[in-house]
Parts: sequence; C-alpha cells; structure tokens
Amino acid sequence: MPDAPHQQYRRIILKISGESFSKPGEFGIDPDELGLIAQEIVDAVRSGDADNPDASSRPQIAIVVGGGNIIRGGQLAETGTIAQSNADYMGMLGTVINGVALREAIENLGQPARLMSAIDIPAVAEPFIRARALRHFEKGRVLILAAGTGNPFFTTDTCAALRGAELNADIVLKATKVDGVYSADPRKDASATRYDQLTFAVAIEKQLGVMDLTALSMCMERNLPVIVFDFKKKGNIRRVVTGERVGTLVTN
Repeated sequence: MPDAPHQQYRRIILKISGESFSKPGEFGIDPDELGLIAQEIVDAVRSGDADNPDASSRPQIAIVVGGGNIIRGGQLAETGTIAQSNADYMGMLGTVINGVALREAIENLGQPARLMSAIDIPAVAEPFIRARALRHFEKGRVLILAAGTGNPFFTTDTCAALRGAELNADIVLKATKVDGVYSADPRKDASATRYDQLTFAVAIEKQLGVMDLTALSMCMERNLPVIVFDFKKKGNIRRVVTGERVGTLVTN
C-alpha cells in the first residue's frame, strides 16, 4: 500500500483512555500523569506559533476522555448486581471527573479550555451542543468531551467517531500505550508485526482492536481517518498534528 501524503491536521479528535490518567495498575488520577497529558495537548495546540503567532491558525483539538481509572462499568455489569445500562451511566460519570481534572490542568498552563458533557450536569460542564462546540473552536479553546455519547451500550471510541463526524474533524487520534496497530498483541506475541498503514476493512476483518467495531464502521462510512499512536512518548501528539508519520494510519 503506498504511503499517504504527510499533512498538517486542522481539526482533531483525540481519544484518551481513562487509564492514561493513572499509573499502570492503579486507579484514580495521578497528578504527574495528568500534568503530562495537559502539557502534551497544549504543546500540540501551540505547534507552529513561532512561525505563525496568529492564534486563529492553531490546531483545533477536542479530547474525548475515558473513565476506566475511576470505574469500570463493564466489570460491574458482569457481576449481575448492576444492570448494564446503569453501569454504563456510572462509567459516564467517571469520564466527567477526568474531564474536570483535564480542563483545570490545561487552563493552568494558560490555554483556554471548555468541558462539554453529553449528560446534563450544569454545575460542572456545559451540555454538548454542536454549534457551541464550533464556536469554542473559533475562539481558540480546547474542548474536552465527557460522558461519551450520553447513551448506554456505546463506548468512548464510538463517541470519538461520532463527534469527529459531527464536528467535521480531519482525523481521529487514538492515544494508546503502544506505537501503533500490530497483527497480534506485541506484549504476548514476539512475532507480532506492526502496520504503518491499513484499511478499515482489514482492521474490521482481522479484528485488530484498533477501536470497537461500531466506531470503526462509522469512521469508514464517513471517510474519517484514524491514527493509532503511543502518546506517552513526549511530543507525539504534536508530531501527529503537524503531519509527521507516527503510529498507524487507518483509512479507506
């Protein structure tokens, strides 16, 4: 498959898991991990400022946050004690907690940010309204999107795909712990090979774990590319945004 041309992305959906907010194997929000995420996002937003100080030309970034570091709704539902739908709503509330923390951390670095929630929590976050979100972009604000789609049975991966379609994003960035998509789990299979680029059809057929199938299908239908990359490596978010080849590109 030929390499796709390098390009700088203007409007980006960045999907970050809840586990990214905590140390490996731990729960809650670790201040160091939170600070790392916030600084990487702010650096990406400000990329190119030295050459073009006009803030209106900065990348527009919306972050979809997970909540697995706070609560795992799926695991609760498996016990049979809590209905799946209610467990999912509990997970949504976990994403709001992460969203509040990330908004504060980003604003403490001098970058305006707004938290928007798919479920109504007016004392904590704005409701997600497409026109308002686009206005925040115009004002140079980072968006943090919490509570998933606002519906049970849908993952935050699907939320990233949905918001990407709604907000006319150029790309969805899936931040992970590995440097791309592999033919198998590289932590378990030493023979696993890494893809530089692949199609949605192949990812779905081989169930490579890029995103859940609903999210992948939506991105494929909307022709919305996805990049899977290791965001723990310093500067990687900025590199992806500015068009460097990082991670695995998934397209039609």
